[in-house]
Amino acid sequence: MHVRLEPQGRQLTIAGRRRVGDLVRSLGLVTGTVMVIRGDDLLTDDDMVEDDEAIELRAVISGGAR
Repeated sequence: MHVRLEPQGRQLTIAGRRRVGDLVRSLGLVTGTVMVIRGDDLLTDDDMVEDDEAIELRAVISGGAR
């Protein structure tokens, strides 16, 4: 699968079918700190990503109130 990490702009190719939560953890990230997007769909930790798909992992950033 083709994985794009934003906002870093990194691109990775990962072989095989993976569950989203397992993929996020295998990249050293914490689930809940990134949104996983396939096309126009937001994926959950239990969704499967196939070997031939492209996804984007986008960091969730909160600024808070001042």
